[in-house]
Amino acid sequence: AGHKGAHAELPSVAKIRTDEAVAGLDTPAAYAAFSNKVTAVCEGLRGFLAQAREEGKTVAGYGAAAKGNTLLNVAGIGTGDLAYVVDRNPEKQGTLLPGSHIPVRAPDALYQTRPDYVLILPWNLSAEIAAEHAAIADWGGRFVVAVPELTLL
Repeated sequence: AGHKGAHAELPSVAKIRTDEAVAGLDTPAAYAAFSNKVTAVCEGLRGFLAQAREEGKTVAGYGAAAKGNTLLNVAGIGTGDLAYVVDRNPEKQGTLLPGSHIPVRAPDALYQTRPDYVLILPWNLSAEIAAEHAAIADWGGRFVVAVPELTLL
């Protein structure tokens, strides 16, 4: 970093600038559009959780990874919205998610408490997680993903 013209632009920096331009990330409008998408995802998730709560339905989360936790914090989701989150990693079990303080449990908690909905937080793995836990449908449970838009699986 420096004043314009103080340093030669390295080829690696030039490549990143080109990649950003090709992806349309070189204008403020691109970031405004991204902000609008984030707002829509958060509103969709909050609306779903509020409706589930009104209907007396229970919602648990699956996956205590950083991206899901970021979503929960940006959307303002807390213990009043999600009863708990499960994660296969024993190191995460028995802890609280940063910011929201939602408890993290072992996946068998899903089969003990039988939530009506399971919010899959690592949305890129939703098909794999839903297949692995297909037995959740046995009690009428459904999977939900919030990104890129709220979807009941």
